[in-house]
Amino acid sequence: MHTLVPIFICAILPMSIVLIVFLTIMNSDNKRAKVLIKAIEANNNIDTDRLAEALQRPRKSSREKLYGRLLRGCIFTLAGIFVLAVGIVNLCMGTNFEADPVTVPLVFGGASLAVGISFLIVYFVTRKQVEDSAEK
Repeated sequence: MHTLVPIFICAILPMSIVLIVFLTIMNSDNKRAKVLIKAIEANNNIDTDRLAEALQRPRKSSREKLYGRLLRGCIFTLAGIFVLAVGIVNLCMGTNFEADPVTVPLVFGGASLAVGISFLIVYFVTRKQVEDSAEK
């Protein structure tokens, strides 16, 4: 019994999540294809190219992607700073460095801070490219 729980959490759960996402995407693509087939079969002077464009999955603009990166960068950076501060406070309160109240927050806070800073770097680097393409 004790070995079944980790197997389900580490193997079965991720595979089932991937399967559900894949089936959802496949189902929506099939529905779009059925609508296009019905429109082609009806042939009521419908512009199928424009209909196909309208039925495509919505794509984010480059500016929306840019703001998403900024948002994730700020969230991860602030969460990392907060968790690092918790670890440093626990260290200052006299807890040994090997103890969980110090090492776990420092490890996860450092990882979160690194991810947040990388998102912010990508934001600031790609911001100029998006502004240049918007001007043209």
